[in-house]
Amino acid sequence: MEALVARAAALDIGKKTIVMCVRTPDGAGGRRQQVETFETFLDDLVRLRDWLVAEGVTQVAMEATGSYWKSPWYVLEEMDGVELLLCNARHVKQVPGRKTDVKDAVWLCELLEVGLLRSSLIPEPTIRQMRDLTRYRKRLVQNRTSEVQRVEKTLEDAVIKLGAVASSTLTKSGRAMIEALIAGERDPAVLAELAKGRMRAKIPQLLRALDGRFADHHAKMLRLHLDHIDHLDAAIATIDEQVEELVVPFADVRDRLQTIPGVGQKIADVIIAETGADMSAFPSSRHLASWAGVCPGNNESAGKRFSGRTRKGDVWLQSALVEAAWAAARTKDCYLAAQFWRLAGRIGKKKAAVAVAHSILVIAYHLMSDPEAVYQDLGADWFTRRTNPDARRQRLVNQLEHLGYDVELTPAA
Repeated sequence: MEALVARAAALDIGKKTIVMCVRTPDGAGGRRQQVETFETFLDDLVRLRDWLVAEGVTQVAMEATGSYWKSPWYVLEEMDGVELLLCNARHVKQVPGRKTDVKDAVWLCELLEVGLLRSSLIPEPTIRQMRDLTRYRKRLVQNRTSEVQRVEKTLEDAVIKLGAVASSTLTKSGRAMIEALIAGERDPAVLAELAKGRMRAKIPQLLRALDGRFADHHAKMLRLHLDHIDHLDAAIATIDEQVEELVVPFADVRDRLQTIPGVGQKIADVIIAETGADMSAFPSSRHLASWAGVCPGNNESAGKRFSGRTRKGDVWLQSALVEAAWAAARTKDCYLAAQFWRLAGRIGKKKAAVAVAHSILVIAYHLMSDPEAVYQDLGADWFTRRTNPDARRQRLVNQLEHLGYDVELTPAA
């Protein structure tokens, strides 16, 4: 095939070494190929970059290998006039049976020079920082949830049934009772008197729930759990402050994203961090949905359609969108809730949540594409208004007749 990129380079990246292949014109109508191995330390990465500059390379490709691609990418992105491509390893698999690092680099370079590679989305540094922070915040929130569950497990082990009475174990009242237990208080009446607000109406139940077999080792474990929860709360608060500083240039986008039912501030931050809030990278909302992995899969052969399960995509964005979909399903008088419950009876709630997540992402695409766009809800009666009333009436009559009833309709006054 004809070389479309005259001066191309490709990197096969490992933890300790990088194999680079450079293909350039040889001056006689052919191609010259050079392969060299570098270590992954900064001084070697700088030497690699200088060699690319000396060879006049215009495009560099590398595979997305774990997190090892980040170091060379951050060094090479400082080069002017050089396009970097981060490729999905599944799209550039080497021919089986002949796999070495050198051959992988050569194969990748040959694909690059004939224009057969597509790059993944790599956002600007500010967005990359937001992405790291929001992803870590997600992990910390998950760890906090696990730690709260450990608190409840320890209380159950001590026959303290606080979770059976209180809506949440770590409310102000619940936390005060646990702290008192750790401090050595064992009298259920004294512990129950620590209830506050609406919890005081449950004092009779608390007297029974707090009469358990709380031992010293339970106190030590709960102390560790609560200290860990406090540490996680402080870490999450610190991350929130840093995200607030980085999201300032995208404040208007975030405000408009929060007009979507189910999308709160944290979800809006994740959408901005994962997509970069720059929709020029996606030709249409369909491309964005496919990239995120919230659209049906396309698997058809010989006229037969196989599994339509969603493809692999951005799992962080998927998770946030599905969370927003569940929240939208609980929102009254909105289109997304009507869509969820319309689909839930036919395909199940989980699949309905993914469908609503897709709708939320499509709405977000248009809000981020057009600075003047404003979300206007279609209303909870959207599907009802679009349904032919005669056809709906006949369908319901048919269902009743199928159940063995004689149906006679009389118009209401």
